[in-house]
Amino acid sequence: MTLTDSRIFLFFCSVAATMTTSYVVPVRQIQIRVLTHETADHMATLISVASGKGGVGKSVVSANLALALAKSGRQVILADLDVGGADAHIMFGELHPPVTLTDFLNKRVNRLEEVAIPITLDPNLRLIAGTGETLATANMAYARKKRLMKQFQELTADVVVIDIGAGTSYHALDFFLMADIHLAVATPEPTSVLDLYRFIKLAAIRRVLSCFLAHSQMSDILSNRDFHSVEEVMTVAGATDTAGRDTAAAVLQSFRPGLIINRGSDSSRVNVLYLRKILHQYVGGDLMLVGEVPEDPSVPQAIRKFLPVIEAAPTSLAAKGLFSLATAVERLIAAHVGRTNEEMKQLEETKTAIVFAKTEGAPPLPASTPVKSEVPIVSYASTTHNIAEPIRQIDGKVR
Repeated sequence: MTLTDSRIFLFFCSVAATMTTSYVVPVRQIQIRVLTHETADHMATLISVASGKGGVGKSVVSANLALALAKSGRQVILADLDVGGADAHIMFGELHPPVTLTDFLNKRVNRLEEVAIPITLDPNLRLIAGTGETLATANMAYARKKRLMKQFQELTADVVVIDIGAGTSYHALDFFLMADIHLAVATPEPTSVLDLYRFIKLAAIRRVLSCFLAHSQMSDILSNRDFHSVEEVMTVAGATDTAGRDTAAAVLQSFRPGLIINRGSDSSRVNVLYLRKILHQYVGGDLMLVGEVPEDPSVPQAIRKFLPVIEAAPTSLAAKGLFSLATAVERLIAAHVGRTNEEMKQLEETKTAIVFAKTEGAPPLPASTPVKSEVPIVSYASTTHNIAEPIRQIDGKVR
């Protein structure tokens, strides 16, 4: 545990923390989504849902979020990438799914789309059931992972909710970062909050490092070196790659995972403002509070019925919190789609300008030569945080 992490742990626990843990993040180049005119119109919005530790209710949040988005009219796929611990199918009563992620990984089917099975609760929802039956699938090789990540870009849906495995394994970090919208689930317990900080810190390091690996002359050295902080990556790689440092700084500034507080109560509070301050100061990224789901006995009761709580008990406190969360995520999706459309517009304008420039500068063609012609937010202030200052909401306003 670093000195910064110890301070955070002391702040949340009010106890001495004397452990020392090294953060080791060797990185291969991360798969990124390439925006082109041909793919932009039908690319699904990818939403990753992760957590720093297990047992915080991440899979429950993912399943209910996917169903709530489907109920709003969107075509949704819930993908269970909790490799080695998949259980999303249990949430929907699909105890023995006919096909799973294993069928794709073992090439029994060619396309990831083929393992997306319909869910009877809603015609707009499909499920990619997870894997983990064997050691080979629970610990997939890099080539398999790269093939899987590429296939997510080709799924036919409006939204893909990806349930990421808990912890800071390479699989978890890479699956988390490949999405367009990043959500992290934590409970009010101090250990959960500390693990959340660790997860976001390592995700930021991996994200920044990938910027240098894409074109740096030091890519071989960087990919085999251990880094403990974002600033260390910037210092080592940026010393010989000024352009890469500027790109990495811009990417880091835009890295704003959304925080979901699960199983909250009046007696358990999270100082979200302090957590955001620490992340900004020591990591360089930011955090936005997207929603809160209160502690509610309806949730375990729904699980025993093999149903999401928004279906089993739609008027319960937890269901109301999850529906509010889905509304906030809808806003994030709309913002992402708006940015994508703007990027496409700028791309087309750039292409047009280049075409005109080439046309004006080209010599006249002989007469015999044929000439070819050449796209209001609801306030989600925390009701359980113990702070006097306001929290910036997901629309960027301070309330």
